[in-house]
Amino acid sequence: MEENIPENEKPAGEATEAHHGRVDLSNRKTRAILALAIILILTLPLRYLAFIATPAGDGGKTQVFDFEKGYSLARIARELEKEGIVSSARLFVVFTRLKGDAGRLQAGEYQFTDGMKPSEILRRMVAGEVYVRRFAVPEGYSIHQVAELLDGQKLLPKERFLKAATDPTILKELGIEGRSVEGYLFPSTYDVKRKMDEEALIRAMVAQFDQVYGAKFAEASKRLGMSRHQVITLASLIEKEAVAPAERPIISSVFHNRLQKKMRLQSDPTAVYGVRAFAGNVTKHDIERPTPYNTYLIEGLPPGPIGNPSEGAIEAALNPARTSYLYFVARKDGTHHFSTTLDEHNAAVRTYLK
Repeated sequence: MEENIPENEKPAGEATEAHHGRVDLSNRKTRAILALAIILILTLPLRYLAFIATPAGDGGKTQVFDFEKGYSLARIARELEKEGIVSSARLFVVFTRLKGDAGRLQAGEYQFTDGMKPSEILRRMVAGEVYVRRFAVPEGYSIHQVAELLDGQKLLPKERFLKAATDPTILKELGIEGRSVEGYLFPSTYDVKRKMDEEALIRAMVAQFDQVYGAKFAEASKRLGMSRHQVITLASLIEKEAVAPAERPIISSVFHNRLQKKMRLQSDPTAVYGVRAFAGNVTKHDIERPTPYNTYLIEGLPPGPIGNPSEGAIEAALNPARTSYLYFVARKDGTHHFSTTLDEHNAAVRTYLK
């Protein structure tokens, strides 16, 4: 027997005969919800278009993000919104998915500003354009000068870099004979990532050296009968002595001629290596200081390079000019006067130095 259930007690989900299959627009709450839905439908495309076309700010804010492997798109979007780089995490997710890039974002460190459009932020993350700082190794700089530059630019602490540069384990791994990586940090510009340590940077510099030397100089050094270490050591002296690049082959000829005659090289920069940076002048105390590198006191080449020579200096070491010069003295303009005899050299010294 069927019971009569009052209208206000019918179970949820059962429509009355009068309202079956349609919405009761006479209800004020229903009308408000419907109006809100219409507004959202109409305004969402406008908000989306404004989002992708307009940066979140004026470019005055810069933030570095470390998006590790495994970060979800939603988490990335939340962090971008939290730091004010995008105006809406939800719309960034929608934009990324509509572009078909949700599965293409690459992990890494990124630097963004609030003046970037979402499209530029997304492009960089898809391309993997991670945040790096550029560091240049100047031609001829020693490992001590490189360490000071790194420290001064707040890239790596000087002490840690020098410790790695003289680590026997690293030297053995890189196939470098000698006491340090001196001479094998190829002068160039390098990208230094924020979490890059000193060992990784040294490996990158030596790898660049190996590539250039192997391609351009390895065969020439064999023909000349010099080891790679000897070539780089000689090139480092040429680099320090030659202010004018055009004089490199002539200075190289002086050193080659003196080596053949068993004369001491008497190169000023070797007298201060490991003590201070060479600035063009040395004192009597400098040339009398007993160090393993002081070619005023030792025979032949020093035990290793005194700096990191350029490609041009290596080229000059392997291809000296054909001269009979045995001496040179610096003029006031950065060039040198070259001499064959000691008397001529002493006269030049009196002219240019005294």
